[in-house]
Amino acid sequence: MSLADELTRLDELRTRGVLTDAEFAQAKAQLLGGNASPAAVAPALAAVNAFRRSSADRWLGGVCGGLAKATGLASWVWRLILTVLLMFGGAGGFLYILLWLFVPSE
Repeated sequence: MSLADELTRLDELRTRGVLTDAEFAQAKAQLLGGNASPAAVAPALAAVNAFRRSSADRWLGGVCGGLAKATGLASWVWRLILTVLLMFGGAGGFLYILLWLFVPSE
């Protein structure tokens, strides 16, 4: 859709009462600005970019220690979760190996 079509669609939604004036103004600003609100995207992106394997809290590769730092849960909880997943179908082992290979170390 072109920009004009998107603006027309937003105006129709506002006219029908689906969007409030504030929501219309915010959606219009996003369309004209061309970017998503950085306030909503930044914390999630920062958390993903900050995820590293732990060099201090490690048994094998430091994945559970890194998950503990990233999420605030204790590393033993992550070890328990991955062990349970390993017992039920092997997904925990597969996930651990993938994270060990693709997540950089501290």
